[in-house]
Amino acid sequence: MEPDHTTGPSCCSGMPQENASPCTCSTAAVPPGIRTTDSEITLANRLDHFLARWGFNREGHRVEPGLFRLGNPAPDFPVFASANYTLSFDALRSALAGTDAWILVLDTRGINVWCAAGRGTFGTEELVRKITETGLASVVSHKKIIVPQLGAPGISWPEVMRRSGFSVEYGPIRARDLPDYLKSHRATPAMRRVEFPLKDRLVLIPVEFVHIALPMIVVAALLWFLAGPVAALAAVAGIIAGTVLFPALLPYIPTQDLSTKGLILGLVIAIPFARAFATNPALPGWANVAGALTALLIIPAVVAYFALNFTGCPTYTSRTGVKKEIFRYVPVMALMAGTGVIIGIILGASRFMGMI
Repeated sequence: MEPDHTTGPSCCSGMPQENASPCTCSTAAVPPGIRTTDSEITLANRLDHFLARWGFNREGHRVEPGLFRLGNPAPDFPVFASANYTLSFDALRSALAGTDAWILVLDTRGINVWCAAGRGTFGTEELVRKITETGLASVVSHKKIIVPQLGAPGISWPEVMRRSGFSVEYGPIRARDLPDYLKSHRATPAMRRVEFPLKDRLVLIPVEFVHIALPMIVVAALLWFLAGPVAALAAVAGIIAGTVLFPALLPYIPTQDLSTKGLILGLVIAIPFARAFATNPALPGWANVAGALTALLIIPAVVAYFALNFTGCPTYTSRTGVKKEIFRYVPVMALMAGTGVIIGIILGASRFMGMI
């Protein structure tokens, strides 16, 4: 699949390429069914991004699927595929500032490219469907569509070519690299390297924490009443460890599986609480042991469960790896948590009835 080296920033946008074919600027009216967009990120867009990052209306940050024209593209200008998640779409169009192009937005149910590729919504079937529905073959004069590299797990380029006649070209990992990529349609090793630095990991914390904050407060209040302040603090510590500490410390925790990383972090968090229960002079010996076991069973299971929320981290998981990890470790987490809850209920009931 040889890349087309003649497409890219257009002379219409004031950015002609070296050695490019003569520019054919399109001044025709927008064809029916094709929307127009630009590269400007407005205040409303930034507010939408903020709300998405904090998990407000989590499924509502969507762009209408279909074909968009960015700037004033001619039929021979490049076509890019995107998810209909607003952050994905906005990252693409803003990265293409000054470039005229077509953007084909797939219906990924408001999910980003990497996660949607894992679920199959950013996939072969949807790509072929949108190529057909939008009449893309009659809009552009070439048969090529540029897909984000992180969408590759969901898209089979031979199948797309067989069913639609369009070839698939995998672009760089990050949209910000597209201007350099379009100069030669060849990705450097850095453009292909998936990274997940601290900044990107910290961005995930609000959306994970905000959904559990209210339940955490309710559970902590109940535990305070039923089992005392140490139990309440243990619940808060376990949830914060899974949603805040885990992404921050992810690369530094040994093992590769997210679940085992979560179990290790959870065990570290649980030890001080287990010690507090085990050395509580107000409890009889059996209650000391039971309280320590409850902490050592429930807290690691809770942290490991929240760790699975980060299966969308492409540097740590794969589509098949996620499935294996879930089937392998979720039963273990359920057994640990269930056993711990039963012991905790026995302790709570004994305390409530004045037995301890």
